[in-house]
Amino acid sequence: MRLIHAVCIAAVVLLLTSCANPPSASRPEIPAGDQAQSDLIKSAQLALVTRCLSGQGLTVPSLQEHPKAASAGDKRFQAAYFGTDPRELSLTLPTGYTVTANTDGCLADAQRVLYGDQKRWFQAEVIVNNLNAEARARMATDPDHRAATARWERCTGHLTRTRPDQPDPAVTDRCNRESGLAEVESRLEPTLLAKVRTERREQLSAYRQLRTIALQRALDLTSGAKAP
Repeated sequence: MRLIHAVCIAAVVLLLTSCANPPSASRPEIPAGDQAQSDLIKSAQLALVTRCLSGQGLTVPSLQEHPKAASAGDKRFQAAYFGTDPRELSLTLPTGYTVTANTDGCLADAQRVLYGDQKRWFQAEVIVNNLNAEARARMATDPDHRAATARWERCTGHLTRTRPDQPDPAVTDRCNRESGLAEVESRLEPTLLAKVRTERREQLSAYRQLRTIALQRALDLTSGAKAP
């Protein structure tokens, strides 16, 4: 009888525990890989933009990846999608190039939903997307690179430092080797890029942090859960 009584008590305890802690529903996970994660964010951003435009009686054109090109003549769509001038966000890169963006418009609204802080994301994304360009700009001031570039120009017969838009591949290949330019660039680029990344570690950290936030919010949006 004691054994039967103990078994019954154990069964009741197990039943109560199961009721108190029901198995959690399987939650979608953030995909692995940069491309899959970028696709997830793009999908969520497009959904947010589409909803925003719909509220203004507009629809995203068929060329969803390039709405500006798809509706070049539609000023109303452009204003709704990209916002109106003047552009409130601006950042001049060490290369001298200035990038601008609006804080109004459906695209800006979508970025605020996904990243939380649009201005911080804008600054981090612009810097991170141009790390290679910054490294190459520094490379151009290196004495070895300048000397190799001068040899390359003499080899190809060009007197300016601007490479031709469509150079002859065979000539370019030969001159890259003979001038030593290819060797100099392959030696300098990793070192300079590592230095740039170290100097921009704050922006890189912000980029990773905000992207992680966007991934979770994008997952909530695309899976039907309520976004935070």
